[in-house]
Amino acid sequence: MVSPNSQELFIQGLTRDGKTFRPSDWAERLAGVMSQFRPGGARPGSHLSYSPWCIPTTLNGTKCVVLHADLREHEPMAWDFVINFAKDNDLQIAEACLLPDVPPKGSAGGA
Repeated sequence: MVSPNSQELFIQGLTRDGKTFRPSDWAERLAGVMSQFRPGGARPGSHLSYSPWCIPTTLNGTKCVVLHADLREHEPMAWDFVINFAKDNDLQIAEACLLPDVPPKGSAGGA
């Protein structure tokens, strides 16, 4: 069950029994479909980048989609679509927080 207070969910490319979900580009495909749902709505060319509310990534070698709660607030049907995709495919969902990358020490802007 997804907590209504969650700000970010990670939909992992692993089924509940630990099998890798296929096809291998599922996260990019799902995020591509969701690209039109973004702050300010769809604009010309917005299909060329991912929405900040639905981001494909890889964590520990596992494909994931990071789903932000703002999608739920602005487009509840789109949120339900992604959540139901995960449920229908028996994918693992984890409540978490995606942290920004930390620049390596000694690089411009680093400590």
